[in-house]
Amino acid sequence: MKNSRVLLLLLVLAAVAALAAGCGGGSGSGGNVPAGAVATVGNASIPKSEFDLVIGAAKASYKQQGQKFPAVGTSQYDQLRDQVVTYLVQQEELKEGGKQLGVSISPSDIQKRIAYLKQHYFKGSEKKWKAALKASGETLQQVEIQVRAQLLAQKIYDKVTSGITVGDAAVKSYYNKNKATYTTKETREVRHILVSSKSKAESIEKQLHNGASFAVLAKKYSTDTTSAKNGGSLGAITKGEMVPPFDKAAFSLKTGQISAPVKSVYGWHIIQATGPVKPAHLTPFSQVEAQIKTTLLQQKKTTVMNKWSAKLKKQFNGKVHYQAGYQPVATTGSTIATTPATTTG
Repeated sequence: MKNSRVLLLLLVLAAVAALAAGCGGGSGSGGNVPAGAVATVGNASIPKSEFDLVIGAAKASYKQQGQKFPAVGTSQYDQLRDQVVTYLVQQEELKEGGKQLGVSISPSDIQKRIAYLKQHYFKGSEKKWKAALKASGETLQQVEIQVRAQLLAQKIYDKVTSGITVGDAAVKSYYNKNKATYTTKETREVRHILVSSKSKAESIEKQLHNGASFAVLAKKYSTDTTSAKNGGSLGAITKGEMVPPFDKAAFSLKTGQISAPVKSVYGWHIIQATGPVKPAHLTPFSQVEAQIKTTLLQQKKTTVMNKWSAKLKKQFNGKVHYQAGYQPVATTGSTIATTPATTTG
């Protein structure tokens, strides 16, 4: 694990943006936005210092990944600035939404989560934690902002979706209506030798009927180098998985039978069925019940969250104002990306 793994915290912004996708109602620039603020959301102001902290985290992330941070005045910078402002507006809206739900984040909550991160990623080592912060270029204050956002998003989600359940009847009904999804098609074990010409395929077929080893000829002649290493074996194929001419021949052969040359877009195949056709079968309900229940539960929770977010957005229609130079081109809840395609590892 890299010491810079602390950048994983930046991913909370994507999670928060997903929660706040319905938030971000906007108005015009100007209004009563005080000096030193980038925007107002209702009666709350977003200080420029908070904007600078998030921009700073973005700069640190770009640098850590060896990428040049967009210069002020470029379209790339304008896009990032818009995303940051939109994100901060969303956070203020979510704070208000959280208050209405009786949800808030305390300093103690933040410290507990940071303690967990130290333990989880650095086995509690304060030295390694500080080294990771230094390597990433982030400050503790920037990390705390991100942790607060993550905790708020999770608490709101848990609160709004609490009590949502999916009954057994709904799970069974979904299974019955979607049995095709849980039906496994016919399969069988096959191997093949692929060559570029019919004459070559006919020559190989003749050798096989005269007792030559299929595996040896596959390794010697097949242009499908992956299967050739395994004596031509493709393992178990599913009906409909291969190109039509190959599929038709493979599933019409008797077990052990070798086909005549079969032409496909890849060339000429000699196919042998090394196992019987295993019939299609329906996966028992008991094996997919838990999976279906989880899927339906998530769908219901997403629907409820979307409705809550849309309702929250309406509350702030006309109540969001931006400082000159900070109004986003679009104020519809765009996803903030403080890093270009962040990965962990």
